[in-house]
Amino acid sequence: MGAALPLAKNSLPLGHKGQRGAVLVQLKRGQRLTAKELASRLGVSLNAVRHHLKELEAEGLVSYEREHRGIGAPVFLYSLSPAGEALFPRRYEETLTALLDRIVEREGRPAAVALLEGHVAELARRLHAELDGSRPEDRLQIVARVRSEQGYMAEAASAAGSAGVLTEHNCALQAIAERFPEICAAEARLLAEVLRADVDRREHILGGCPSCEYHVRFKES
Repeated sequence: MGAALPLAKNSLPLGHKGQRGAVLVQLKRGQRLTAKELASRLGVSLNAVRHHLKELEAEGLVSYEREHRGIGAPVFLYSLSPAGEALFPRRYEETLTALLDRIVEREGRPAAVALLEGHVAELARRLHAELDGSRPEDRLQIVARVRSEQGYMAEAASAAGSAGVLTEHNCALQAIAERFPEICAAEARLLAEVLRADVDRREHILGGCPSCEYHVRFKES
């Protein structure tokens, strides 16, 4: 995939900046990384990465697994613990959850789903204005930037032909999506509409994947 977009401020892990924050971000973007892979991605020494990993593990933010890769000693693969995952943006979840609970109680679940779908429709209208006249590959990059600004840690990569991949490493509304998966379907329709493309979600955070990955095939050149 292509180079990652610069991080928006609201994509940084809560309470962590500098190299420690960067280690957490890389583990969020690419689960199960070795210390050597982290050092290469961050452009820092292996000893520095090992030091940060040891501290993050002590705080319960990072865990590791041993894996044998042929002959020799096993490698250590690091990933975020549930506490580490919780450091990343979950924008408006508490407020929205309370609001949706009241709507379900008073008007029923369909009313809450309609509210969420209306929110997605408003996002589509805003994106249409920003994407007007853009080339397909530019549309994908713009959508990735906007989604990153919304806390989804998104990045876009071009593929062969009139195609591309949009990867969202964080779900900014995960607690809402777990209770109302209809919003995930609405967001997939949003991407297809604003990108003017066929969109196939092949990985899904709610399905246990580390990211949501959308394969995009544009309908026009």
